[in-house]
Amino acid sequence: MVGLGAAPAEAQNVFRFAFQGDIKSLDPYSLKESFTIGMHGAVYESLITRDKNLKYAPQLAESWETPEPTRWRFHLRKGVKFHDGSPFTADDVIFSANRVRAPGSNFQTNVPSDAEFVKVDDYTVDMKLKTPNPIAIAQFSTWYIMSKAWAEKNNAVQPSPPTATSPSYAALHENGTGPFVIAEHQPGVRTVFKKFPGYWDKVESNIDEAVFTTIGNSATRVAALLSGEVDWIDPVPLQDQPRVESSGNAVVMAGPELRTIFLGMDQSRDELKDSSVKGKNPFKDKRVREAFYLAIDEDTIAKRVMRGQATPSAILIAPSLYDRSGEIKRPAYDPKKAKALLTEAGYPDGFTLTMDCPNDRYVNDEAICQAVVSMLARVGVKVNLNAQPKAKYFAKVLAPGYDTSFYLVGWTPSSQDSHNILYEIAGCRNDPKSGRGGWNLGNYCNPKIDEIADKVEQETDAKTRDALIKEGFDTIQADWGYIPLHQQALAWGVSKKVTLVQRPDNMLMLYWVSKQP
Repeated sequence: MVGLGAAPAEAQNVFRFAFQGDIKSLDPYSLKESFTIGMHGAVYESLITRDKNLKYAPQLAESWETPEPTRWRFHLRKGVKFHDGSPFTADDVIFSANRVRAPGSNFQTNVPSDAEFVKVDDYTVDMKLKTPNPIAIAQFSTWYIMSKAWAEKNNAVQPSPPTATSPSYAALHENGTGPFVIAEHQPGVRTVFKKFPGYWDKVESNIDEAVFTTIGNSATRVAALLSGEVDWIDPVPLQDQPRVESSGNAVVMAGPELRTIFLGMDQSRDELKDSSVKGKNPFKDKRVREAFYLAIDEDTIAKRVMRGQATPSAILIAPSLYDRSGEIKRPAYDPKKAKALLTEAGYPDGFTLTMDCPNDRYVNDEAICQAVVSMLARVGVKVNLNAQPKAKYFAKVLAPGYDTSFYLVGWTPSSQDSHNILYEIAGCRNDPKSGRGGWNLGNYCNPKIDEIADKVEQETDAKTRDALIKEGFDTIQADWGYIPLHQQALAWGVSKKVTLVQRPDNMLMLYWVSKQP
C-alpha cells in the first residue's frame, strides 16, 4: 500500500486522490495534458471558463463583447487577488497573452496567433484580430492568467517547455487567483492543495485540503481506493471495475470521453530513425501508411483490449463534436491487402522500427500498443515497443526534437471544435512561432489542410464551415495521414463519501469536489 501521509492538524476535511501519472510542472503553459490542466485549474484561472456542461462561463472576465467582427472587449473582474496578495489587472492579461504564445509554450494555439492585446484601462482589455474569428475564445478556458510582476520577479517570463531538463521557478511554484493554493509539490510523488482564504468567489467544494499522489501501479491504485486510503482514482482498470462496483464503499463513474486515441507516423525525416530501412523513410510512401492502417484491427482492440468500453473512430474527433462525422467511414481491417501494399512498396519482408507509447496516460495505453505490435507482426513489420511514463514519453516525442517514428497519443480538442484538429494535429509544422502543427509529432503535411484550416477559422456560416471540415477530414483519410483508433470511456473510481462533477473532457476540477466528513 502507498503511504499517503497524515493530514495536518488544521485540515478539517481532506480529499485524497490518485492518478496513474504525475503533475510534472506547475507552469500552466508547459504541457497540454488534461489531468495536468485540471490540476492547474484549481490554482489558476482563465478569463472565460467552461461550466459543468462545457458551456462558456465568466471567470476573470465578468463579461465580454465584440464591438466589431475583429475586436473582442473583455471587462475584467475587480477586487481579485493573486495568492501573493497582489491585484489582478489588465497588465497580467497582456503579459499572459504574450507568454502563452512565446517559444517553449505548449499552449500557443490557445490564443489566436494574430491577436494583439491592448490595455484600455486597468480592468478592460481589447483583443484585436486581423480577420474575423468565430472561435477566437474557444480555447480560453485552458489559458490561465499569470501574474506579470511575480513572473518577472522570479525569472519566469519565459514558459517552461515540456522537454525542459531543469525546472524553472514557475514549474515548482504557483501564484494564481484560484480557490486553492499549492502548499507542497514533489514532482512525480505528491502535491498538496489547500483552500485560498482570499479567494474572490464562493466555492461549491467543502474540502479544506486535497492531497494528490501518483500511483502508477493499477492494482495498488485500486487497493488504495477500496481501503479508503484515497477517495478518487483514475483510471479504474477495465478488469477491476466489477470489484469496485461491488465493494460497497466506492463506485465507478463511467461516461463517454471526448478524447480520441490515434496513431501517428514520422512523415518528415528522410531516413526513419531506429529502423532496418536505411537511406529512406517508408512512411513517406502512401502505400506503407495505408498498409499500417489496414493491418490494425481496431474492432478487436475495442472489444478485447478495451473490453467493449471504446468506440472505434474513423476521424480524429469525437462524433459529438462534429455533426457530419457519421458520413466518414473507417476503412475495414484487411491484412491481406496490407501485405500486398507493403510488397508493392518494396517491403515484401516488412521492416523494423520503434514505436513510442505512454504507459500511464490513457486507458490501457501500453496494452493497445502491444496489440498494434502484434497485428503489424502478422504483415511482416517488426515493431520494437518503447513504452514509458508520460513525463519521459512527452519529453521525447514533443518539440523541439519530435523524436519519434511511430507513436500513440490521445487528444481532446480544448476548443471542442474540429479546427483544433486541422490546425494543431494535422497542420504542417513549417512555422514553430505560429503553433500550427505543434502536436503533429510525425509532421504529416498537406498544404491543402492548412488552407482548409484557415478558412474554417474565419467561416461564420455553419453549413459552409461543416463542409470545409469534412473536406479536411476526407483529405487526411485519403492521405492515410493518421490512424484513428477509438474514443475511450471514462472510468473514475469514487468513494461513496464524495460528490463531484465528471465532464466528458476528463478534467477533475477540485472546486466541484465535496466529501462527507
